[in-house]
Amino acid sequence: MPPLSPSSPSSPSFPSFSAASRDSVVAALRAAGCVFAEDEARLILAAARDTQELADLVDRRVAGQPLELVLGWAEFRGLRIAVEPGVFVPRRRTEFLVEQALAQVPDASVVVDLCCGSGAVGAALAAALIGVELHATDIDPAAVRCARRNVASVGGHVHAGDLFEALPDGLRGRVDILAANVPYVPTGEVGLLPAEARDHEPLVALDGGTDGLDVLRRVAAEAPRWLAPGGCLLVETSERQAPAAVAAFGRAGLETRLAVSEEMYTDVVIGVAP
Repeated sequence: MPPLSPSSPSSPSFPSFSAASRDSVVAALRAAGCVFAEDEARLILAAARDTQELADLVDRRVAGQPLELVLGWAEFRGLRIAVEPGVFVPRRRTEFLVEQALAQVPDASVVVDLCCGSGAVGAALAAALIGVELHATDIDPAAVRCARRNVASVGGHVHAGDLFEALPDGLRGRVDILAANVPYVPTGEVGLLPAEARDHEPLVALDGGTDGLDVLRRVAAEAPRWLAPGGCLLVETSERQAPAAVAAFGRAGLETRLAVSEEMYTDVVIGVAP
């Protein structure tokens, strides 16, 4: 999947809007509280095919829809990842998980993206590896449909179901990179999330149970049966949850370390199979 930009030759040719129109869009976004109003205006203007669509896109953003859903795509490691209503929008901080996976197993040939959402992590890994066999799973039908759009160009396979239950049995013991961007928000804190996430993203992609680690523990316990020797499991978590997450990996028999990105404000637990 090649990276795209609003000015890419592969993008549709949309009309140029007047300076007054551009100023009006910026003003509307700024009044709605958009911190990066100028940048968002540039993207919305590039996406609109006519003045009516421009007005519709601005109205949706002003009403609080995430910019990525307004545009229909999110940028992730230089890729344009299709997103749609009801699907978790990939976060730029999760690029750190992808970087850690590639550093750990740079010659990976079999990749699995659990809790794949839009399929951004799997698509990014496949784009960086040569001849990779990619499988992704999600329990949400909307996510499965969206992920299939995003991994089709790299020959990826998307399976509907609950974690490992959705995977072909033939993958057992063969997986080099098992990336699992599991939900990790504690149930009691979901209501404290920004409205863009709380109101527009599926609860199943956010709620990780009482302490936020319910799904992570399930993944860690089952992962050794699927990993190839030297294969790795990578899961994103918060700084507060990291010690418990590391312990869960250790109980599963994985050689575990914690990678921290202060720049991205994220922690990634990495477990390597013996």
